[in-house]
Amino acid sequence: MKNNSTKVNVDTQEFEVPETVFSRDIETKVIQVIILQSLSKIKGVGLLEGNLIDSLFGREVERVKGIYVEQDSKNHLVNVKVEINIDYGVSIPEKAEEVQSTIVGEITRLTGLHVASVHVIVKSLVLPKPKKKEEEVYPASLLTEQEQPEEVLSERL
Repeated sequence: MKNNSTKVNVDTQEFEVPETVFSRDIETKVIQVIILQSLSKIKGVGLLEGNLIDSLFGREVERVKGIYVEQDSKNHLVNVKVEINIDYGVSIPEKAEEVQSTIVGEITRLTGLHVASVHVIVKSLVLPKPKKKEEEVYPASLLTEQEQPEEVLSERL
């Protein structure tokens, strides 16, 4: 038998091969952990209700109170809103700027995403603990839950 196969030269330039599409999705909770780590490095700043320590150890990170992240995956943008407490006596504008720049730097460095906005909301001032046992009267609304006298806490329960 004869082999009737003929070689046909095909110009491969005629075929357009689609470009490879790379995709990456970063869960919101990952960005929240990055923000928590960023806030833990800043002295004089705390999260609402003292959940910073719990969140750093991985407890209840699904929904961290005071940290809201909105992602635009089409444009690779992240918008962040952070509600924080600041120690009394610290310059609020300077501390807010430090929080914003730290968050932007860490998110960009670790995820490659562009941070379009960081909205910092100062919810409360954390008053220093008195050094002496003197009775000082502070409005309960200004005290964080950790700083409130036991009488105020027991009234809530």
